[in-house]
Amino acid sequence: MINPEKLKVGDVIYLNGTIYTARDKAHLKIINMLKNGEELPFNLKNKIIYHAGPIMKKVNDEWRCVSIGPTTSARMNDVEEEFIKLTGISGIVGKGGMKNELLDTFKKYKVVYLAAPGGCAVLLAKCVKKVEDVYFLELGMPEAVWKLRVKNFGPLIVSMDSYGKSIYKEVEEKVKEKLSTL
Repeated sequence: MINPEKLKVGDVIYLNGTIYTARDKAHLKIINMLKNGEELPFNLKNKIIYHAGPIMKKVNDEWRCVSIGPTTSARMNDVEEEFIKLTGISGIVGKGGMKNELLDTFKKYKVVYLAAPGGCAVLLAKCVKKVEDVYFLELGMPEAVWKLRVKNFGPLIVSMDSYGKSIYKEVEEKVKEKLSTL
């Protein structure tokens, strides 16, 4: 779907293909399963996870995406490194970025962080062409892992890349520099 090594901070992209949602509880469940030698019912190798808690509606036997805005990625800061190591994902979509300490992990494992615009949950839902499956629904609708086929999903801004660059870190440094002159 994407080649993280071809993406740099500031690039704007749209995703086509399959993505998976994964929030707090899903991260912990996936980590625990893999650490215990259990097999996941899906393969996240070179896939993209979306930090989102979608609102879904079941119509007959099919799920339909009503709303799918990004959730604050910093909530996964403490588990994301282990999640990346264990799953082999290539990208994360979310809101607000992640801690700077993860830049080394992104560099080592060739992962990018893509910022989704907040407030565009319904617009992004229109980019979900099919809900292909749902896993761990017992965790609740927002915490379940949803397998989604998307088309022109975005716009997404590469805000942390696999070269150790972060738009958030750059802004933070500029703010500190400005503050010192005031």
